[in-house]
Amino acid sequence: MKSVGAAEFKARCLRLIKQMNRDGEPLTITNRGRPVAILSPMPEQARSESIIGAMAGTVLAYDDPFGPAADPSEWASLR
Repeated sequence: MKSVGAAEFKARCLRLIKQMNRDGEPLTITNRGRPVAILSPMPEQARSESIIGAMAGTVLAYDDPFGPAADPSEWASLR
């Protein structure tokens, strides 16, 4: 696994991310020689999934979306 210091990662972040995506190898980020984080490429399946349309067909029914959420007789301020 490749390793890079935090200061170098900060300076070359985008280049390191592109390289990681090309070779598929995780990157260990260190601070003063001690590992503090691991950056790894997304699994191929997660890359292809889109959030657009992910909830399609999940609303089963709604009566009146613009009506009050509760019956006015249940409001405490009217009692």
